[in-house]
This record gives sequence, structure tokens and C-alpha cells, in this order.
Amino acid sequence: MLKFRYTYFLLFMGFFLAEVAIERYFYGGFIRGVFGDYLIVFVIYCFILSFLKLKKFYVATAVLLLAYTIEIAQYLNILALLKVNKSRSTDMLVGSSFDWRDMAAYTLGFLTILGVEKLLQKKNS
Repeated sequence: MLKFRYTYFLLFMGFFLAEVAIERYFYGGFIRGVFGDYLIVFVIYCFILSFLKLKKFYVATAVLLLAYTIEIAQYLNILALLKVNKSRSTDMLVGSSFDWRDMAAYTLGFLTILGVEKLLQKKNS
């Protein structure tokens, strides 16, 4: 189950650095508001597969469900329900507000992962 995979780790680092750049240099618009949410699915997916040998479909599905759960928590205003003060840290972990475009970005990221993995699987067969 535990297995370090260098390729997924390098992908994770690349996607993570792209996310950091988006957070630091973009203050709104499509890149910050949608593309960053699309990429975060890749960040989490590649991070998990860097260390764990699991079925890729299950990992992708779990990442999508996690993203949906966080977005729904935003819709429910989970921080207020838990009486947690809003801060930069909570915004980074839970996000700041619900948006259907985020749900679409997560879904598109999930579908992209499945498509790329299927293409790679065919290529390696």
C-alpha cells in the first residue's frame, strides 16, 4: 500500500507551485476563481498517489468528494456554525464562499484526471 512514486511527487510539486503562484499573483478573475479550483484536484490526487498505491479511480473519486464536501460546508457556512472566526488560514482550508463554478471546476478536474489516466494506460499497454 505504501509506495513512493517519484513521477506523481514531481507532478504534485508542479501543481502545488502553480497553486502558490495563483494565490500570490492573481487577485480575482478566471485564473484565481476557477482555474485554481480545477488545479487543486490535481494537487491532492498527485499527493496521495505519491505515497500510496491505490486504484486511481478511487483516489480521483475520493478527491472529488472531498472537494464537494468542502464546497457544501462553505454553502452551510460551517465556520459560523462551529463558531470559528474567519481568518486567512480558514479561508485557505475551507474557502471563503460557495460557488457553483467551483463545483464545475472540481468536476472538470476529476474528468480530466480520468481521461489522462485512461490515455496513459492505453499508451502503456
